[in-house]
Amino acid sequence: MTTELPESIVIPDRLPTSIGTLRFFDGYPTAKTVEKAYDFLDLQRGVDVFLDEMSAGSMVAIRAGLRELGVRKVNQVAIFQDLMDSKSLWLTANTETVYAISFLDLKNGPVVIESPPKILGILDDMWMRYVGDIGNAGPDKGRGGKFLVLPPGYDGKKPQGYHVFESRTYGVCLIVRGFLVNGETGPTVASLKKQLKVYPLSESANPPAMEFLEISGASHNTIHANNFKFFEEINEVIQEEPIDAISPEARGRLALLGIVKGQPFNPDDRMRKILNEGAQLGATIARSIIFAARDESTWVYPGDPTWFNPFAIGNHEFMTKGEGLNRDARSMFMYGAIGITPAMAVAMPGIGSQYAAACRDADGKYLDGSKTYKLTLPTGIPAKDFWSIVVYDPQTRSMLQTDQRYPSLNSLQGNVAANADGSVDVYFGPTAPKGKENNWIQTAPGKGFFLILRLYAPLKPWFDQTWRLGQIEQYKGQ
Repeated sequence: MTTELPESIVIPDRLPTSIGTLRFFDGYPTAKTVEKAYDFLDLQRGVDVFLDEMSAGSMVAIRAGLRELGVRKVNQVAIFQDLMDSKSLWLTANTETVYAISFLDLKNGPVVIESPPKILGILDDMWMRYVGDIGNAGPDKGRGGKFLVLPPGYDGKKPQGYHVFESRTYGVCLIVRGFLVNGETGPTVASLKKQLKVYPLSESANPPAMEFLEISGASHNTIHANNFKFFEEINEVIQEEPIDAISPEARGRLALLGIVKGQPFNPDDRMRKILNEGAQLGATIARSIIFAARDESTWVYPGDPTWFNPFAIGNHEFMTKGEGLNRDARSMFMYGAIGITPAMAVAMPGIGSQYAAACRDADGKYLDGSKTYKLTLPTGIPAKDFWSIVVYDPQTRSMLQTDQRYPSLNSLQGNVAANADGSVDVYFGPTAPKGKENNWIQTAPGKGFFLILRLYAPLKPWFDQTWRLGQIEQYKGQ
């Protein structure tokens, strides 16, 4: 007595696949097929974890880089008083604001931040989830003020007189950007050193003196690994943070790779090899998502992939209406940048900053450091404060290293020439076109590059796209 079996519910004895030919006996996988299946499963899980946990990897790497420079206490802040340059390996940082960066440790209780006016400050937790803004995009509206950051599960008293933020993790990254005054860093640095204070709430009666560590020009790395070390970085944050800092599903996915809170992470040689490959494949996928984006929701202009931005979907949590989490947009951001805030994603004319990146020329080819290109910024650049363009290395996603200390141009420099109609031509190449030196950013033969346009205090024409960026053209000279 038999039932005719639908073809869709059975598996053949021989099955060609992308991981080789799989063999079965009446549905039973052979020993070699089982081995291939588990290798693929573990590899796929490793890739998935890499893409999902890059945010935590970045936070661990930033903290490690700062610790190497001596930033280890809550009252210690790294400051780039001569601006950040290409010696510093930071994901797509800029060259035109004064960075002050530190990490809060909330394990011993709430931490107070006293903020100076007229800054842009971001607080993100150890999974780069938004905690709060201070400064121009914050509740103080750029006037400065006192902020209280609470640890996970805090049930103590909340004193009056503070803007209060709650964190899901003990570790919190503080990134402050201060603006130049008449093209100079001095006034902003002085304001930060005088007015920026970070201390435990328990020591508010007698706060420890602030220590500002000048790190401009210091070679250091804050970028997470692209190999097995990445999973060690993730294990570090899992061991330190509350078990409910991430969802049970996320914890379960990590546990399948051997990353479990309270347990040593010591995979065998087979698993190490698989996870190493998983990280490298994850990095390959992340690079493809950034530099060959197929998701049109990350394109700045509909139908045109030239300019892209993961926040083009309009949500700092990468949620799309009716569709849920856009994991590719999240991967695009997390592999190429740091610092999450709604101010980057929401249309707020005159507040915060907006971004557009490009890595291809008008013919759709990757930008090549041995060639010369021209980009025209149309008349009426929609930035109330200023605009900038910075060039980056596609390998590190940090500033491109050339003979120029700062691989950038911005409207604060004072010597960038505008055309008669107010438009601005920007040139990229290994040498400056004759007479264009003030509008030129140097590139490196043998290397690629990509660029990011930033608009500080962006105006309505950016959001309604009545002002639109053009193509990056190869420049043959005039």
